[in-house]
Amino acid sequence: MAAIKQKPLKDRVLIEPHDAEVKTTGGIYIPESAQEKPQKGTVVAVGEGKKDEPMTVKAGDIVLYGKYAGTEVKIGEKDYLIMREDDILLIDEK
Repeated sequence: MAAIKQKPLKDRVLIEPHDAEVKTTGGIYIPESAQEKPQKGTVVAVGEGKKDEPMTVKAGDIVLYGKYAGTEVKIGEKDYLIMREDDILLIDEK
């Protein structure tokens, strides 16, 4: 995970999506055109939160989010998602 100089505002979170599954559990390879959009990613940067609502997630957390959550942004050569903390469904406790 590269150092990011940008910081999200308020309750927004910057997420680096994980790669889509390319192989099923049965060993069948999925063509790129049929791969689903990933719903899991690593938090890269976190805003300060709202006035009376501190942020729950922190940089480095692995999270699950809705299939259509967030806005795709490109920073440097990498693609990220930026979304509100409310769009995150759960934190993976590892």
